[in-house]
Amino acid sequence: MDEGPDAPPEPGRPLRRGWTTGACATAAAKAAYRALLTGAFPDPVEIVLPKGERPSFALALEERGEGFARAGIVKDAGDDPDVTHGALVMSCVRLAAPGSGVSFRAGEGVGTVTLPGLPLAPGEPAINPKPREMMRAAIAEVAAEEGAAGDVEIEVSIRDGAALAQKTWNPRLGIVGGLSVLGTTGVVVPYSCSAWIHSIHRGVDVARAAGYPHVGAAVGATSEAALQRLYGLPETALIDMGDFVGGLLKYLRAHPLPRLTIAGGFAKISKLAAGRLDLHSGRSQVDAGFLSALAAERGASEELVARIAAAPTGLAALRLGHEIGLADAVAAQARATAIEALHGSEVSIEVLAVDREGAVVGRAADDAFRRA
Repeated sequence: MDEGPDAPPEPGRPLRRGWTTGACATAAAKAAYRALLTGAFPDPVEIVLPKGERPSFALALEERGEGFARAGIVKDAGDDPDVTHGALVMSCVRLAAPGSGVSFRAGEGVGTVTLPGLPLAPGEPAINPKPREMMRAAIAEVAAEEGAAGDVEIEVSIRDGAALAQKTWNPRLGIVGGLSVLGTTGVVVPYSCSAWIHSIHRGVDVARAAGYPHVGAAVGATSEAALQRLYGLPETALIDMGDFVGGLLKYLRAHPLPRLTIAGGFAKISKLAAGRLDLHSGRSQVDAGFLSALAAERGASEELVARIAAAPTGLAALRLGHEIGLADAVAAQARATAIEALHGSEVSIEVLAVDREGAVVGRAADDAFRRA
């Protein structure tokens, strides 16, 4: 996932869309191929996106040499908190053997796939299928206009991509050496969360391809560390699902795993227990009334039930309900929500609730999970 934290836009201002790395690489490839054939770089360069949009890109780099041309575009991700915003995306185009078509190479800052389960085979440059399709179309367009064959090699590079990749999912997905060239529409929709959910799906795919019998999905770093202390799972068997437990469970309906442990802070897990599948603080809140009802079911006194109902935070409720095992009740109800969301898919589920120090305070699993 090529996203990272950034300051949000000013309240009330419309969010500005941006362009994917795939769109930038396509525009750079088109400009470079035109220069290779004609000696002149088009600036700006226009491309056609999959939905018919025709954006133009200004060139930040133009270079010609013996048998090659290279163009670069500074990525503008709009108002999306994307770690590749401002990165220089470059495409170097060289003529290839007649009849060879368009081939791709990973240049500096673009990763290479090393694990099965992704849309690309191990050994392939991490240039996703849709950006490849876009680049092939752009090359074909120029070739038709210039009367050329369109047989080329495209090497895509991203300045500082190897460092930026450490802020993404790529190392966990087995993509080494840099970033992925992503984008299905060419357009970055601000705060759409699509990149994160895409990464969750690819994490499941990699785990399935590896044949892991047990996979962990965590809300954040603290809960993932707690999960790891329990099971010592390999990194590629860990899914950073963030707040998108619903996105994970929906994908697992059609792409099941044998055993899944969901881990999160008590407050987040209490939202799942209450039936929420989006755990973001801006889209769901801890329901103190729900927690007090669970406490009552656990035999809490009327006084304790009332105090939990009035608790200002999930942490306060956790502390109040410690003696009656409130966290275990929350984990059990969260597990029930997850099982319901799977719609009968045969995934054995465990849920862990952890406190802020990373200690497991609530746990729920069935006998089949424990025996496996």
